[in-house]
Amino acid sequence: MTDQQTLPARQDGTQAPPLRVLICDEMNPGDLNHEGFQVDYEGNLDRAETLRRLPEYDALITRSRTRVDRELIDAAGPRLKVIGRGGVGVDNIDLDYASLKGLLVLNAPESNNVSAAELAVMHLMAAARGLTRSDRKTRAGDWDRKFLGLELKDRTLGIVGLGRIGSIVADRAQGLRMRVIAFDPYVPDSKFGRLDVERAATLDELLDRADFLTVHTPLTDETRGMIGARELARLHKDAVVVNAARGGIIDEAALVGALESGHLFAAGVDVFVDEPPAPDHLFLHAPNLGITAHLGANTREAQERVGAEIVSRVLDALHGDVSKGAVNAPALDPKTLEQLGGYLQLGEKLGRILAQLLPAAQDVQVTFRGEFPTDPTPVVTSVLVGYLQGSTEDHPNMINARALAKERGLNVGVREEPDSPDYVSEVVVSVSRRVQENGQERTRTRTVGGTVFGRRPRLTRLRDYRVEVEPEGYILIASNQDKPGAVAKLSNLLGTWGVNIAGMALGRAEKGGQALFTLTLDDNLTPEQLQAIRDLDVIDSAYLVKG
Repeated sequence: MTDQQTLPARQDGTQAPPLRVLICDEMNPGDLNHEGFQVDYEGNLDRAETLRRLPEYDALITRSRTRVDRELIDAAGPRLKVIGRGGVGVDNIDLDYASLKGLLVLNAPESNNVSAAELAVMHLMAAARGLTRSDRKTRAGDWDRKFLGLELKDRTLGIVGLGRIGSIVADRAQGLRMRVIAFDPYVPDSKFGRLDVERAATLDELLDRADFLTVHTPLTDETRGMIGARELARLHKDAVVVNAARGGIIDEAALVGALESGHLFAAGVDVFVDEPPAPDHLFLHAPNLGITAHLGANTREAQERVGAEIVSRVLDALHGDVSKGAVNAPALDPKTLEQLGGYLQLGEKLGRILAQLLPAAQDVQVTFRGEFPTDPTPVVTSVLVGYLQGSTEDHPNMINARALAKERGLNVGVREEPDSPDYVSEVVVSVSRRVQENGQERTRTRTVGGTVFGRRPRLTRLRDYRVEVEPEGYILIASNQDKPGAVAKLSNLLGTWGVNIAGMALGRAEKGGQALFTLTLDDNLTPEQLQAIRDLDVIDSAYLVKG
């Protein structure tokens, strides 16, 4: 801190001591002079010295070198309030223990976006022109000038995941005169229009049309292995595939198989399932495969941005602004948690189910009906946490969910009704999205509701139908005309697949009209099985969600 800077004054007129921040790993933190703070940069501080000095600080900033484990957190003592991690991941931080101790953990994932996007584009270009192949042959004394590469101009680039990095890739590809189509069910149509990117309704549609494919989506249960042998086979002959996002999104064995068979022209990867790879990893001997060592964030500019950004976020957090970069959520006070715990779980489950029924919504409406033990406002945030999970790498939580929703352009409304017709209290959530169908704009809406019995959430409403089911496991939601035989036919079909039914709930609007029933299943269904259910003559529609 410079001599000219002044510290904030206490109420008695004396100056408060500065808040102290320790940076213990190498980075470029930018300007260290900030009024009211003492920022000490000690790159590569050894562990023993970190343990000794940490009790004197209000915040700690690391990269990936320093292990922020129980020993270090306990050594810090009560003064430490914030831990900042420069970069995307927090693998070196015991997140659960930090949360238990009330420590806020922050990161700065956006700082690497441009670098990661440019690396993906580099892999696209290198694969198209056989850079790895030519480099290897030339070094071996084989001057091969007969190889014919591919131009990117007028080719179609398919992007899986149109988040921050995918959007930059789209922009760069358009600069190369490529046609761009993307698949991302969690991004609204307005963003596709703003980026001038064509929307693929399904992943299969994207694969059928793409000459080049790149993935930019978080690694979740839904996306792990989402590009396998079947998906690669749908690509055009001599397509190019790139994965600079997360290892495992593209099945490693399937990618090598498609290269060896000659179906793919070439590929590029920056990520592995297990890093660093073993000496006998199948990628290391695959033909026409360019490899980099997870270098997406490794540019001088990104490192400068990430250092300055994480320092800024930590200082903001020490002043009470935790709207950016929060990875964990501090515990609610014990009284609120005791009173609302079941409703917070319910809200997150309702949001998660709606994200599967109608992703990329533009509006969210949360209605509280009846009497709640305390102000139910935190439940709105838990709904957003559930709705945004799996669609972003920003780790939605009780701190950042509202900011992430605003960034997505999600309009959030809250309504309170004093009476609930069927329960003491009920939470009803609706999401809606405006879509174009047959040249006309219409609004598509999905609604779910629930209550809490004891401390256990229950689904009580699906669309306009009353149901009662625990939102656990896999839930098959089917509608049909209210006639005998529908449930029996569906049950028999599930039985032939060996899928066990754990629970069932029925609902209908009126006798003989449209009916709805839910089956809680022990196992997931394949897309082919779900389509077979929809093809039954007694079923009007069927959806599978995970509670």
